[in-house]
Amino acid sequence: MGLRFTTRGSASPWVDTVWTCTSEQVTTMTSVAGVRWGLVFWEQAGLPYAAISGPETRTATAPVPVPEGATFTGIEFAVGTSLRAVPAPALTNGGIALPDTTRRTFRLDGQRWETPFPDDAEALVDRLVRAGVVVRDVLVADVLRGHRPAVSGRTVERRFRAATGLTQGAVRQIERARTAAELLAAGDPATEVVVKLDYFDEPHLARALRSYVGRTVGQLREGAGGAIALDLDHRLTS
Repeated sequence: MGLRFTTRGSASPWVDTVWTCTSEQVTTMTSVAGVRWGLVFWEQAGLPYAAISGPETRTATAPVPVPEGATFTGIEFAVGTSLRAVPAPALTNGGIALPDTTRRTFRLDGQRWETPFPDDAEALVDRLVRAGVVVRDVLVADVLRGHRPAVSGRTVERRFRAATGLTQGAVRQIERARTAAELLAAGDPATEVVVKLDYFDEPHLARALRSYVGRTVGQLREGAGGAIALDLDHRLTS
């Protein structure tokens, strides 16, 4: 066992998921493309850390292995939310380490906040929202639900990029590939996934998985290929 990973959904309109991870041995991990930004808190060798994570448009092998004994708590924010002080495009394919972090508090947007536990992540988010540190473009969330706002397509795309750092097309492609990976890992045949998610054919699906997930259909079905940053079965193994 390399990484034990769990995730839960959230009733908050500002939060997509809250996740935890424990490293049981030194593990090299494959990152997966994702459309959401987040806050990540972890302890390693007795020292606390905090960071802002950004959306990722491609899969990659993490440059530094996850050390043994590291523990993580992460908050994935809903698409359409963003930080007041950090432009969303500046976070794409990157992130920001937060300074002056202790086991109890971290600093964000010039203020000090209490480091959350997994069960009270939403309480922290509520405080950030009330303080105006985290903001939201409701239009983006409406577009993702299929609504057609009474503004031009160019305006929608501009606001989409500003709120997410990504285009609408990139968000849909990445989310589709992640869903495909989850279905394949659960045992759905590739032919059914192609039809269900409107891929052109199986080679089209395979290319998307290579680009965004870093796994083949066979690897996802067999749980092979090493640790991957996607909650396929509530744990990551290597």
